[in-house]
Amino acid sequence: MGDSFRFLLRVRYNECDAQGIVFNARWVDYVDVAVTEYMRVLFGSADPAVTGVDWRLVKQTLEWRAPARFDDVLDIRIATRRIGTTSFTLATEFRRFGDPLILATAETIYVTIDRTARKQAVSDEHRAALERGAPGLVVDHAGARP
Repeated sequence: MGDSFRFLLRVRYNECDAQGIVFNARWVDYVDVAVTEYMRVLFGSADPAVTGVDWRLVKQTLEWRAPARFDDVLDIRIATRRIGTTSFTLATEFRRFGDPLILATAETIYVTIDRTARKQAVSDEHRAALERGAPGLVVDHAGARP
């Protein structure tokens, strides 16, 4: 996922456990925040009233390989892996900024829904944006880039 969308986020003190590492449940939060930024880039907004699409998580799998610690800058990379009729799958990789070691990975499956929370087909417009992705784009919430 070298040339995928990247989101830089600094680990805050309250996100760490008594061992001084990022608490396991926080990784899911990080995926959610990064996906929101990915969608904002792809669709121009993350607001369903603006984009005409909403999505719900139906399955998420995370695999931890190495810890992250307070004040680490996480380099979170996201790419679209699959688009079905009503669902899409995003892959997420976590690294420390400037380090090639993968700390964790996640695979998240979303289903698109209408205003009444019923499944709806992924529109051609949204499908094209998900297929295109945002290769090479970096959103920096950590202040890590010069």
